Amino acid sequence: MNALGVLSCLSLLLAAVAGQDPKPCVAPPLMNGGLTVMTADSFMTTGTVSYDAIGKRVRVRTIGLTANQTGVDQLVLFNKKVYYEIDWNKFTCKKRFLSDDFIPMQVPSDAKLMGQVFMGSSSSWGMGVLVNTWYGNLPGNGTYTTVFSEIGCIPMTFTSYTPATGWITVSTFNWVLGNSNPMDFHPPFFCAKAALEETETPHNMFDALKSLALRNKMEE
Repeated sequence: MNALGVLSCLSLLLAAVAGQDPKPCVAPPLMNGGLTVMTADSFMTTGTVSYDAIGKRVRVRTIGLTANQTGVDQLVLFNKKVYYEIDWNKFTCKKRFLSDDFIPMQVPSDAKLMGQVFMGSSSSWGMGVLVNTWYGNLPGNGTYTTVFSEIGCIPMTFTSYTPATGWITVSTFNWVLGNSNPMDFHPPFFCAKAALEETETPHNMFDALKSLALRNKMEE
């Protein structure tokens, strides 16, 4: 097939995809990437995330942005209903209950489509990426909006609000498929002595992310 034929086939394929309504999707099960977390009171942190939907595990590490800021390392084990806050500078570890069931990075089946746009430009191949914005409700009188790529179902942003946690926005980038380091999902040796902290109510994933942002702010 000559180049003209290839381009014609590609144009027909893109036209067929564009003619279909976006459908809720599930992200790849193993990924590593970068993220930023921001809360309503302008607390912000940035770092990396390792994601394992098969083992129901997430590892988030923040990066210190100033000389006196200490990074925070969180390991969230949905399969064991606990999460760890790890401080490598002090070799300390906090272990807390986690109330959430694991929910894969996905567009929920009951999400409503807000719109579909190109981030960047659609003028030429490679200048932009086609994304879908979805919205819906969360338990506890909450709401959310989320953005996923149309091709590959790669997560980009997630913004949520609940009366308990307020606004939290998580932005992700530089995703790479696969898991390069299985040890990402095992707590370090000094966490073996960490006692499970008693709390009035178990923490959930949003509490863990907000705790991460707040801790970075307090250590600036």
